Amino acid sequence: MSEHAIPQKRSRTLPPINPVYFILAALIVAIIFNNPNFVEPTGYMNFLKRAAPLAILAAGQVYVIVSGGFDLSVGSLITLVVVGSSMLSNNDPNATAWVIPVMLGIGLAVGVVNGLVVCYLKVPSLIATLGMMITLNGFAFMWSGGAPRGYLPDTFRYFGRVNIMDIPIIRMLPVALIVLVGVGFVLYWLMHRTNLGRMIHAIGDNPRAAQLAGVPVNRVRISAFVISALSAVVTGILLGGFAGVSTDVGTGFELQAITAAVLGGALLLGGKGSVPAAIAGALTLTAIFTLLNFLGLPQPVRQVVQGGILIAAVALAMYRRKRTGQ
Repeated sequence: MSEHAIPQKRSRTLPPINPVYFILAALIVAIIFNNPNFVEPTGYMNFLKRAAPLAILAAGQVYVIVSGGFDLSVGSLITLVVVGSSMLSNNDPNATAWVIPVMLGIGLAVGVVNGLVVCYLKVPSLIATLGMMITLNGFAFMWSGGAPRGYLPDTFRYFGRVNIMDIPIIRMLPVALIVLVGVGFVLYWLMHRTNLGRMIHAIGDNPRAAQLAGVPVNRVRISAFVISALSAVVTGILLGGFAGVSTDVGTGFELQAITAAVLGGALLLGGKGSVPAAIAGALTLTAIFTLLNFLGLPQPVRQVVQGGILIAAVALAMYRRKRTGQ
């Protein structure tokens, strides 16, 4: 009697869901519990409006992190964008049309210089971008004379300040949220739907193997720094509209962006990261800060929480690297 092979059904498993989405959902529930008005359109739309600059910055920062580096210059670049825009426009509404391209050009130059120093001078990205951070802070200080001068016109502040009203169901729609959706989609497409994103992941995972496979390592790394810098410029434009002119407007944003990317699951040693998850990490970090404010905890607690997240992320990355033997 012959035995007949019984066909077995292949089990299809759903892809794992990033834990950051569960954390974000839990934090939103906690915020609603402490402030029921958060469920109103004005509540959650203002939350998204506040989170939009950091979300864009984290989405750009994840490119550098996945490639195996850091970009500590983005906070100073934000400050330079805000201060420089106010000095150049000086409350002239017509100046916005050329000031924003100038700022994007400055961001492009900063990203290229960061990438060239890291790739060709072989300076570690931590040191190279730290030096750029100090340089940009010095430029902003010299340009403004140590104090904010000039004024950002309403045409410039439109992107970070204005809400489109009388929208059905949601009532209001911040322009900053529209910018986030647009920039986020472009960054998502580049990272997850093009060869650039695949090459960035390959370089971060194993630079030598990527080079042997024909990946132009230096060009790809420079592209990652350029994308990060341009994201910082967009962030500065939104913050200039939202918070106005200040010589310390970008202070601390570089670490917040790294923390947000880490919350989204990006490995600090490179090779793994996601743009949507980095944006979710930025929303999570903003939700943490919002909840701490509702609980009446002082400002230093935010720094303790942020530092704890970074330390835990480094420890987790080293543990995973040790287990995989890489």
